[in-house]
Amino acid sequence: MQRICIYTKDIPIITGKSYRYCRTIMKNIRKINNKEKHQPVSVFELSNYLGIDVQEVMKIVK
Repeated sequence: MQRICIYTKDIPIITGKSYRYCRTIMKNIRKINNKEKHQPVSVFELSNYLGIDVQEVMKIVK
């Protein structure tokens, strides 16, 4: 079974950006989707934000 929640530590693996910048990405995704700090970000929201296919993100996250 694949997980659908993305953590900040997953984003540098996907994008190649620094961990600090990836925290900003997570913050922006939460702001766009009207989420609170404690609510998880899904793979679908990340792929939509980055413009990457969901299946590509799922392969990396596993």
